Amino acid sequence: MSMFCYQCEQTAKGAGCNTIGVCGKTPDASNLQDSIMDNLKETGFYLDKIAQIREGCSVELDCNRVKETALKALFTTVTNVNFDVQRLESINNDLVELGREVKSAYLNLASLKGISPEEPEIPAGQIVSIAERKELLNEDIVSLQEILTYGMKGAAAYADHARILGQESDEVYKFFFYALGLLTKKNPSVEELLGACLKCGEINLKVMELLDAANTGTYGHPEPTRARITPIKGKAILVSGHDLKDLEELLKQTQGTGVNVYTHGEMLPCLAYPGLKKYGHLIGNYGGAWQDQKEEFAEFPGSILMTTNCIQNPAGYSERIFTSGLVAWPGVQHISDGNFRPVIDAALKAEGFKEDGEEKYITVGFGHNAVLGVADKVIEAVKAGQIKHFFLVGGCDGAKSGRNYYTEFARKVPDDCVILTLACGKYRFNKQDFGDIGGIPRLLDIGQCNDAYSAVKIAVALAEAFGTDVNSLPLSMVLSWYEQKAVAILLTLLHLGIKNIKLGPSLPAFITPNVLNVLVEKFSIAPVTTPDEDLKQILGYVPARI
Repeated sequence: MSMFCYQCEQTAKGAGCNTIGVCGKTPDASNLQDSIMDNLKETGFYLDKIAQIREGCSVELDCNRVKETALKALFTTVTNVNFDVQRLESINNDLVELGREVKSAYLNLASLKGISPEEPEIPAGQIVSIAERKELLNEDIVSLQEILTYGMKGAAAYADHARILGQESDEVYKFFFYALGLLTKKNPSVEELLGACLKCGEINLKVMELLDAANTGTYGHPEPTRARITPIKGKAILVSGHDLKDLEELLKQTQGTGVNVYTHGEMLPCLAYPGLKKYGHLIGNYGGAWQDQKEEFAEFPGSILMTTNCIQNPAGYSERIFTSGLVAWPGVQHISDGNFRPVIDAALKAEGFKEDGEEKYITVGFGHNAVLGVADKVIEAVKAGQIKHFFLVGGCDGAKSGRNYYTEFARKVPDDCVILTLACGKYRFNKQDFGDIGGIPRLLDIGQCNDAYSAVKIAVALAEAFGTDVNSLPLSMVLSWYEQKAVAILLTLLHLGIKNIKLGPSLPAFITPNVLNVLVEKFSIAPVTTPDEDLKQILGYVPARI
């Protein structure tokens, strides 16, 4: 095998990509990402040892550089982020250099304190691949190691966004370094790895809280907003990914240019933030979820900015798509300095929309602040029997067959139930009219995937209002997963003790039968089956409506 990767839901044959990634990742890019993670584990080991001797970084280290490099290394290996071998090599080289500095700082500190220095049991470069680790360890240990690794990658993606907006916590970095060090052990126990996975969920909750504070502190709390989903005549730029800061900078730079800006994919919730929707040329949303971008971007008559993960091969429009942050595709122009003039010039050069589309809108912006603001009405509706059940239906979308399950499920949810949704999984049904219950919309779009924090806050508030716990609420979670941020969110829900989650469209290839049994026994996780069967299991009957 020239590569092996099974970190996403679309992995080849549901088992692993071993010639080229389904995502388009080449063996060279895949192996460089493996090397980045391998070097990061050793660096994390020494940083954890430094933290055990004294709080914080060593006086010899630039702490900001350490944190930034660690987040960048984790985030750049998330699915559909970085496909550029040259940039991956640069990140890996930076990490190798930092690793030398960290090790030297640790040895000096240990000598100063009179402590015998320790070394990782599995040094960087000794056992890099999953296949090699399976030969040394057993597959269940490797499975738990990968769950922990992917959880950290997802949490690091959110932490990077929060850090850009000035929110971070040493507690988060301290856990990353501990967990990375744990991954260098030859004989870790199931118990300590499972404990680290649940701790990762706890840390990810902290990270999502930081990101929520960063987003709402900078742009205000999302508010229910009618978002246009059809185009307006004129020049256009499409912004996809997840990064609010890049969108804001682009909006500032496009003022007065006559160029309209549209959101795409996970950027849809940006239309509900007061600090962003104040820009009149932020027109609305174009298209759907990330996996449809090749067709949608090819048809979009303007330029495109990809701000974070979700990029696909841009063949056919590579001259008018641009990347920022950690996103990279070979041959695509990268904006590293925040100057989006090339994006604007490409939009002005393109033909733009020739006429207005038919006016169509959907409502977004039901974050925790908006929903809890009408919590009394929601609670009253539940007590009056008007709302019988809540369903959280959402998560990461993807192109693999079986995801129509979520469309059918949402359609079949009875009229006396409310659907909460988030992330790009909502595009399976968010443009349909679900009506309302006594003025309360039956479909509440909570936001991006990281806004799972909002869902948690809403659930906890409802549980407190009814004097019970979340598991006793008339609330069911039917989730779709695709990449590592979904793993981080799942670990957060498990950390919170939430049970009976239905997960699909297929279970992760990196979860072995034994590990799955543990999750089933402890948390009653179950794979989705059919909408009818799952609704019957949840509600006790099969709804008649379709």
